[in-house]
Amino acid sequence: MEDTIVLAPAGSREQVTAAVRCGADAVYLGAKNFNARRNAANFDDPALADTVAWCHARGAKVFVTVNTLVMDGEWRELEEEADRIAEAGADAVIIQDPGVMRLFRDRYPGLPRHASTQTVVHNLEGAKLLEDMGYDTVLLARELTLREMEKICSGIHARAEAFVHGAHCMSVSGACYLSGMLGGRSGNRGLCAQPCRLDWRCAGRDHALSLKDMSLLDHIRDMREAGVGTFKIEGRMKRPEYVAAVVTACRRALAGEDYDRETLRAVFSRSGFTDGYLTGRRDGGMFGYRTREDVAGAEKVLGSLAALYRNETPRVKVSMAFALDPAGACLTVSDGERTVKAWGPAPETAVNRPLDGKAAEQSLGKTGGTPFFAGSVSSKIAPGLAMPVSALNALRRQALEELLARRGERRPWPRTPGDTPAPEPRKNRGEPALWARFARPEQAGGEGDWARVILPVEHIGPREIQRFGERLTGELPALVWPEDEEDLARRLEALWDAGLRDLLTENLYGLRLGRRLGFTVRGGGGLNVLNTRALEEYQALGLASVTASWELAMARIKALGGTIPLGAVVYGRLPLMRFRACPVQAAMGCNRCRGRGELTDRRGVVFPVEGSGKKYSTLLNSVPVHIAHKDLRGLDFGILYFTRESREECLRVTEDYRLGRGGAGEHTGGLYYRQLL
Repeated sequence: MEDTIVLAPAGSREQVTAAVRCGADAVYLGAKNFNARRNAANFDDPALADTVAWCHARGAKVFVTVNTLVMDGEWRELEEEADRIAEAGADAVIIQDPGVMRLFRDRYPGLPRHASTQTVVHNLEGAKLLEDMGYDTVLLARELTLREMEKICSGIHARAEAFVHGAHCMSVSGACYLSGMLGGRSGNRGLCAQPCRLDWRCAGRDHALSLKDMSLLDHIRDMREAGVGTFKIEGRMKRPEYVAAVVTACRRALAGEDYDRETLRAVFSRSGFTDGYLTGRRDGGMFGYRTREDVAGAEKVLGSLAALYRNETPRVKVSMAFALDPAGACLTVSDGERTVKAWGPAPETAVNRPLDGKAAEQSLGKTGGTPFFAGSVSSKIAPGLAMPVSALNALRRQALEELLARRGERRPWPRTPGDTPAPEPRKNRGEPALWARFARPEQAGGEGDWARVILPVEHIGPREIQRFGERLTGELPALVWPEDEEDLARRLEALWDAGLRDLLTENLYGLRLGRRLGFTVRGGGGLNVLNTRALEEYQALGLASVTASWELAMARIKALGGTIPLGAVVYGRLPLMRFRACPVQAAMGCNRCRGRGELTDRRGVVFPVEGSGKKYSTLLNSVPVHIAHKDLRGLDFGILYFTRESREECLRVTEDYRLGRGGAGEHTGGLYYRQLL
């Protein structure tokens, strides 16, 4: 097992100080742009470089988040930020967007790349694809059990990272569009407004989309045994006292020591904590929200927690060698990699008591107030000489200050010569081909003129393959937990034998799995493509077509470059969240909901919830996107995404798009014609 890393959040310099002084091995923080906490203080150019130097001097690493989705018009700014991060000597970058991954891999190949939780990696195939792309560290989804983590860790070479404490998103990270769709503030762009924390209702249960914070510290040694090497703490928007409390508790838990659970709960919780995902107890006990009592409890512990990081903590071991002869004094200090020397004046001749080695070593070893502690101190002193304690102390201060400065010297990453070539402009195309995605085969009335028919693979058999022929595409499940990967692979092999050749995936795992089994694989909107470089990366990985993110404006979609066929979901109730802890199940139990449920927001608007074989569920938008009357020229294809529609409704909508007429009933243009922040 590699060295264990405790990774702490830092939204500002005070959080950095709290984390490092309490024992964090690394901190993760955002530069000014392109990070998933854009409302945190974050770190501009001089602050970033200074923070990296400060942490390096004290033996801690700095990982910089570049984990939002990026648009083409922001690329020059992104390149400049990448240069600043590399110049500052950061130890790694945390990435979601495959286009951003491509930029760092090509521009700064030596700079380690870590996967963001937004990559939605929750099974072995997905983790292996991240390895194929060039990630050095894979962040496991928060929804996994301990056994599932162990299965993934045992099958990859990359370092495995997992969250151990902090907030739970209700949705699987990277698959949530609720904030963007309701208010234009996208979580994938770092501006989540947390509408899930409001009072949503389900079957009489309040706050149905608010989970308690996770705390897995009681299981942290089991997680390490399972193969997790980096333990990540959530909370870049939280106070430094919170960071201090959790890092301290994490260090004690890793050492097998007891930690202060009550203080941990008091500093921040939502009606307590949950370990439901890790233990597989996904029930109503996972849900909770922040109460007045929770807020009041925090005020009582902040003062004592601030004391944890008031002073420097001795983290760096040094060796000291002191020499004194008639010509002068010399102190040599080394941290094992760097060696510095401090010179002192000629000593005095001893009148009463000459300086002996024991006294010199005792004085020099007092490193309090610095980040250093003396591992060994030796001395060589000529007889009959004296030196005051103040001079020894000054010599020690001089040497340690120089060593601290040397440890913090900037170590920029080398850049590959040349610039990234500009993407190839997309050729102007005419009317898009019409594709139809059905939740069930019986929704597809007649044969239709759809250029492609998409059905969930669990609803495809020989009859559907014969009926639709080469037009048929199998939709892979949006989420496939490790325990179900082998069953899915066997089903796909059987469908291949029956004649199916085409798949669509909303998640990275499907790209690798489908290609490995010989299928043509297409990318769904869940891959979150907002820029041309992401298209190019997916094309290089083997996708045959890509559906752009429904968070991207239609004008921007049409302006994307590249040569891979590109489309958009132009009709349907878009999936806004993916749940493993189903709110409907928590409210009424799986047996009563029959795979379908509803949530109601605080204004009384009803949102459907669709179950998927009791493996996960999906929150759909309250109304469908319907843009048949808009100019869709420039897309290669448009997808009609049918969920709960009847066969007659599917036919009517299809006719709307053939005729270019507006839809009946309540509908929306989604984010295609609004400005996403």
